[in-house]
Amino acid sequence: TDITAKLMRKDPTITAVAVNYIDPQHWFAGGKSLAAHGTNTFRLDIKVVDGTNTKLELEAYLKAIFEAFGRLLGGVHEESYALVHEVPAAAYG
Repeated sequence: TDITAKLMRKDPTITAVAVNYIDPQHWFAGGKSLAAHGTNTFRLDIKVVDGTNTKLELEAYLKAIFEAFGRLLGGVHEESYALVHEVPAAAYG
């Protein structure tokens, strides 16, 4: 949430986060499990109100996310993903 607050200018008091763990034996990339690859990965899926961030902010955010997960997990498989969904404000409830 720190990176999201800093680089995307999102209020951490109204930011919700859910973390799900998937056993490396059950996560596959390139036709092999992560356990077989001997590496880690992540998938980050974030929703923000459309038009509230510039392309440069999104680019810096994604770069920082990959760097942070790489440090946290001791490196990540190239098939790791971070996706920012820009959602209309009216879609939030």
